Amino acid sequence: MQVHRGSLGGRPWVGYALERPEDIAFVWEWLKKNQPRSLAVDTETTGLRTFSQDTLRVVQFGTGDVAFAVPTERGEGFRELVRDVLRKVPEIVIHRASFDLLVLDKHLGVRVEELQHKFVDTKILAHLRDSRQDFEGGVGTGLKPLAAWFIDPEAPDTQEGLTAVFRSLGHTKDTGWRHVPYDNSTYQEYACLDVILTARLLPILRRELFIHSIPDTLVQYEHQLAAICSRVERKGLLLDVPYTEGLVGRLEDSRLQFANVAARYGVDNVNSNAQIIAALHGMGEVWDVRTEKGALSVASEVLLPMADVNKKWEPLGFRKANPLADAVLRAQRAGKWRKSYATAMLENRDEFDYVHPKFSTLGAKTGRTSVSDPPLQQLPSKGWEIRRCVTAPDGEEYFSVDQSSVELVVLAALSGDQAMGDAVRSGRNLHDYTATLMFGPDFTPYQRGLAKIGGLGASYQGGPKALSKMTGLPVAEMKDAMDRYMRSYPTLRPWFKGLQREALANGCEIRTPSGRRMVLDRDRLYKAVAYVCQSTARDTMGQAMLDMDGKGLTPYLNLWIHDEVIGTAPSGSVREVAQEVSETMQMTLFGVPISAEPKVYGRTWADGYGLPEAWKLR
Repeated sequence: MQVHRGSLGGRPWVGYALERPEDIAFVWEWLKKNQPRSLAVDTETTGLRTFSQDTLRVVQFGTGDVAFAVPTERGEGFRELVRDVLRKVPEIVIHRASFDLLVLDKHLGVRVEELQHKFVDTKILAHLRDSRQDFEGGVGTGLKPLAAWFIDPEAPDTQEGLTAVFRSLGHTKDTGWRHVPYDNSTYQEYACLDVILTARLLPILRRELFIHSIPDTLVQYEHQLAAICSRVERKGLLLDVPYTEGLVGRLEDSRLQFANVAARYGVDNVNSNAQIIAALHGMGEVWDVRTEKGALSVASEVLLPMADVNKKWEPLGFRKANPLADAVLRAQRAGKWRKSYATAMLENRDEFDYVHPKFSTLGAKTGRTSVSDPPLQQLPSKGWEIRRCVTAPDGEEYFSVDQSSVELVVLAALSGDQAMGDAVRSGRNLHDYTATLMFGPDFTPYQRGLAKIGGLGASYQGGPKALSKMTGLPVAEMKDAMDRYMRSYPTLRPWFKGLQREALANGCEIRTPSGRRMVLDRDRLYKAVAYVCQSTARDTMGQAMLDMDGKGLTPYLNLWIHDEVIGTAPSGSVREVAQEVSETMQMTLFGVPISAEPKVYGRTWADGYGLPEAWKLR
């Protein structure tokens, strides 16, 4: 057994790295003598692909003063020690628990359900204290910056030392985790320190939550939600391997097709900003959106309006589409989809051909949940090609339930606007109703589009210039649309101003109905509206996830994306399950109802997205 000693913030610590089965007795003796009611826990794996190629190497546990590194890769005795400790200790503390819970579930058989009522995630606590990153004026939610801020600014960066070790072994930062020897002293110290730091952070962060009056109910809610999403991630999505393999080639063909179109306009490389700028200028396009370094931007926010489509790839109908902008966007998208979706899913599927997208339940400052590996939340709202990769097990079908226009409904509920609230309560289509208020009952489809833009500008406080960049329409027209929107809902503007005054009076801090604390930049107090609306909308879906779990519906769920859940159920009962999910997702927020619509798709996720008959699963 190797022993490592050090000091953090003037307080000593010791780490024991077990090596032989006889070392296990020492751990049990220490546990019996000290009887810890709380242990910090961490894992070291060969990589981040929990369900496919990567495996568990080491499990660490301990207190703020003593840590044990247990090489589970060295035999069943070590693995059984960890299982016993995890099951017997009353509380376990983990930083970024969703990852480690699934590693322990997959590789040691300690199910998420066994630990979900007794884990505390210090990353969740840090996010609830202050969700800003360091470059935004906060501390961040990573273990290292938190430790440097709250424990010891001179705490050693063992990961930097490990990177040097990896290079000395001929490996990179990504591949070194698999090949570094367990008995490497830097590796062992890194493992022990993560436990020590996590254990010491817990009381500090709990005190910080008390100081900032973060409700215990919100803390409990976030932990319950994280556990539910870990179970959904564990279930995964069944991959149609032959289709996905074929899609890799078809996407490459599509990339080449649109790259050839771009080449006809003088763009030989669709990733060359200089070539794209020169060609667009030659076609008469004029814009002044710039990068942080001052160069003209050709990011998607510039090219999408030129191609007359929005971020969801829906036609805007505002102008004649620029063929070069369209070709560049489609070539770039085909290349991204090939790499980030089709190829990634094939490479990361498990032995049963399931892919397991990762959930970050606090993926944004507002608490909005994100999905990665693959980033399914970034798929456009229309389009079947990528979704066709995902199929249901034999005898089952896909269903979807989404909360309808939830962020606008939240805006109506929080602002108390009578007209908007009445429209929602009467079941009217909010965009149609708004267009009627703005332009009269004979509004055109174009004017309905302006009404939607007005709602977007209101919810996210995007001014006329921001909306102009988004749509490609003149600033004057965007200003007129916003003015009409605000006249239609007269309560909104005073509420916006009041929210900003409240934030300024509270040190640029705002609170949501759930008690979530968010700190604003003093020069961007206008973001208060977007933050409160987006965060509250997320919390309505989060509460729905808890309610569904209470009804035993979680085993049917495969994905949670923004205001929508996607699931699978036996064909004979899929409609009943979808209806039950729908009823559970419906709720009332300050007297304004949030509705949810169930849809049954079929054998694949793509069946709900206009899947051509030729590509249907037989």
